[in-house]
Amino acid sequence: MRVVLSTYGSRGDVEPLAGLAERLRALGAEVRVCAPPDEDFAQRLAGVGVPLVPVGPSARALTTAAPPPSSLPERAAQLIAHQFDAVTAAAEGCDVLVATGLMPAAAGARSVAEKLGIPSVSVTFQQLTLPSPHHAPLAYPGRPFPPEVTDNRVLWDLDAQSINALFGAALNTNRAANGLPPVDNVRDYVIGDRPWLATDPVLDPCQETPDFDVVQTGAWILPDVQPLPAELVAFLDAGTPPVYVGFGSMPMHTSTDVARVAIEAVRAQGRRAVVARGWADLALIDDRDDCFAVGEVNQQALFSRVAAVVHHGGAGTTTTATRAGASQVVVPQGTDQPYWAGRVADLGIGAAHDGPTPTFESLSAGLRTALTPETRARATAVAGMVRTDGATVAAQLLSEISRERPPVPA
Repeated sequence: MRVVLSTYGSRGDVEPLAGLAERLRALGAEVRVCAPPDEDFAQRLAGVGVPLVPVGPSARALTTAAPPPSSLPERAAQLIAHQFDAVTAAAEGCDVLVATGLMPAAAGARSVAEKLGIPSVSVTFQQLTLPSPHHAPLAYPGRPFPPEVTDNRVLWDLDAQSINALFGAALNTNRAANGLPPVDNVRDYVIGDRPWLATDPVLDPCQETPDFDVVQTGAWILPDVQPLPAELVAFLDAGTPPVYVGFGSMPMHTSTDVARVAIEAVRAQGRRAVVARGWADLALIDDRDDCFAVGEVNQQALFSRVAAVVHHGGAGTTTTATRAGASQVVVPQGTDQPYWAGRVADLGIGAAHDGPTPTFESLSAGLRTALTPETRARATAVAGMVRTDGATVAAQLLSEISRERPPVPA
């Protein structure tokens, strides 16, 4: 079995594919991952013996540059073209393709599979992109929904129109150049009839989606066996459990002094801090010995040793912290992150920060909630409910799709 996993996005879009790739290789599959050419992505995939096929520009460079919303159609057109170029070459002779990541990237990848006659599966790592009467769609930057419209069904119709306006022309231009017919509903084309939701059912209970047969596999988690750096272990061993502060792939453009705010709020609770640099390039604010800075690190191991995790609310980080039994303070920056912040609060395993810009007062309030014995006990209890077999389930389903594929005529 030969499988191509295609994405374009941040670490949260690539990390789950590493987990799935590891399980596919255990079944004897040959796996390729098409993803942004960032070095940390390539290293993560190399750790499971999977080559990265570079697609498009660096995700980190694009994210930190914060291009204006008006440039979105142009960037989408370039991304779709990159998909046709790189994914076509990678997918030749493959048995099945998995498409995820940003909408235009997934649209391009699914079109490549269609061109090559390969079955493909659309995957999302949060259900907010799946049309449902129970929640509203996420608005694209620069294209807010009319405030007077509150009916979710109407909002989803507007969402389809917005996506067509942003990506339809670029997608269909590339499809025509590759001998494919035009798509009149880009969103529904990308989602397909049977999308996969790669999230944990406890953290993300799947809501009704009348027009789609959603398959919830569970989260795709790659067990991390890397040891923590000796200096970090020494810091952890030298005192009470610290608070972890890190915002992953978020550049934190709205927070000019987030490291100082976070460290001072942590210290005000009588706690030490572990500060992750991330794409915001956080740094220590002084040379006191109660704080420690880290780069890429085994979060699965680290989160099991901290008192709380302050983070941005990405699906992967939220799942990792929940599995580790760490209470959380989620400072959402956008897209699906407010949803995950709300889920953390609803489950009683932490606090949801109001808005993307923390202050000393607001972060201190969140920490006070997260560090209570009740919250920490609840976090421990919920940790035992999180499934760990999501990548295995997905790998087995892909194996079944591959076996059911009709043989290619000689």
